[in-house]
Amino acid sequence: MCYGHDGEAALRRSVVDRRSLLRGSLTALAGAGLASSALGATAATATTRSTGRPHVPPGLISIQLWTVRDALWGSPGYDATLTHLARIGYPKVELALGYFGRTAAQLRRFLDDIGIRASSSHDGISEDAASLDQKIRNAVTLGQSYLVVPYLYSEREDDWKRWAEQMNVEAAAAAKAGLRYGYHNHAHEFTIDLGRGKRPWDVLTAELDPKLVHLEIDIYWAVTGGINSGDGVTDPEGFTLDVIRSAPQRVLQYHVKDRHASDGDMADLGTGMIDFGRIFRAHSVQEYIVENDTPDVTPQQTAEVGYRYLRNLRF
Repeated sequence: MCYGHDGEAALRRSVVDRRSLLRGSLTALAGAGLASSALGATAATATTRSTGRPHVPPGLISIQLWTVRDALWGSPGYDATLTHLARIGYPKVELALGYFGRTAAQLRRFLDDIGIRASSSHDGISEDAASLDQKIRNAVTLGQSYLVVPYLYSEREDDWKRWAEQMNVEAAAAAKAGLRYGYHNHAHEFTIDLGRGKRPWDVLTAELDPKLVHLEIDIYWAVTGGINSGDGVTDPEGFTLDVIRSAPQRVLQYHVKDRHASDGDMADLGTGMIDFGRIFRAHSVQEYIVENDTPDVTPQQTAEVGYRYLRNLRF
């Protein structure tokens, strides 16, 4: 690992932002007051075209609700935002941030009414057995297929080993309830030096039981981890595919999040540098989850651009 490597500077020297013109056009159109439906169509058709090649099945597209958190917390609010996602065409969502005043049963009824499913959720490692039991029962009530641990951080190897042991225990309990249990990466799993050449990713993939725990690969963060470590500067997608292929655990979910080449920030799908088609061609998953922590225009438009991009992408 090249822990002192300035990956961002190297990337700017070696990678051309091949969609910078499109991004500038979208910004101008949004400033002119273009409706979100037209914006979504522009992003999709400008970056993809129908060629008869494979595509992402529409039933496998989802969105992580962290993407639209500002709309959930503020205006237009939770109900209107989820209804908007259903209207765009999303068949399912990945939950985050709680149930916004509802019980799991009440949220299930609301989602059923608007025609959308909560197939997955981001939940931290449980504090005790009672918390784990409640988490699992809520997921079953909501009709979920997946429970995913969204974030862990430590510079101590022992912490990562302890967390892996805890996740194996939780995954076994989840499996008894018919749920898959996964881990979601960020960039630091590929860049923190734990000593003796080990990274958190090495420890996790060695310790997590591949029969019980799957991986939810966040493509943006894997690409960024490769760039920041120096190992993926010349071929970020290749680094990401190496991560997928080398892990003993199955990769069942993607977070599909784009990256601006100019500054490394997150980007609406189709306006950044990541070649998603290459990754999808090499490894298909059971769920393609749109995400952008920093929506380029509004959360609602980011959601629509993401859905249209995945619906129109051919690879």
